[in-house]
Amino acid sequence: MLKIRLSRVGRKHVPIYRIVVTEHTQAAKHGYIKVLGHYNPITKALEFDAVEAEKYIKNGAQYSETMAKILKKSA
Repeated sequence: MLKIRLSRVGRKHVPIYRIVVTEHTQAAKHGYIKVLGHYNPITKALEFDAVEAEKYIKNGAQYSETMAKILKKSA
């Protein structure tokens, strides 16, 4: 099953996350299929390709709990 979740990048104390599509058993950092956007929790900036995400959702992918909360807050 595919998941749309966050993969942390950035240096110490400055988190930045990639929004990636990955198999739920794979590590998000190394085993992702596609990068859909970026999220900066410090500035709350969200850059996200919703059209591409909908294609994966229609094919059975699901959002992780954290990703679902972020999208709910930004809407």
